[in-house]
Amino acid sequence: MAPQDHRITLFGKPGCHLCDDARAVVERVATELGVPWEERDITLSEEEQAKYWEMIPVTLIDGVQHDFWRVDERRLRAALGA
Repeated sequence: MAPQDHRITLFGKPGCHLCDDARAVVERVATELGVPWEERDITLSEEEQAKYWEMIPVTLIDGVQHDFWRVDERRLRAALGA
């Protein structure tokens, strides 16, 4: 599977410095590899807030949880097949 065949989802919330750090890594890797990604604010969903509150930022690849708290760039690239 080519990197661009994947999709990254980043769960976070406003004012979260770890989320800001994770966003920078995800955005850089996704842009370089041509991978679509989205960011979701957990404060807009009671379900997502209950599920991810203690772990944000949380990164999913193709709907499967990949990382939480921090995003390791090398690990993300490897998971995307880069």
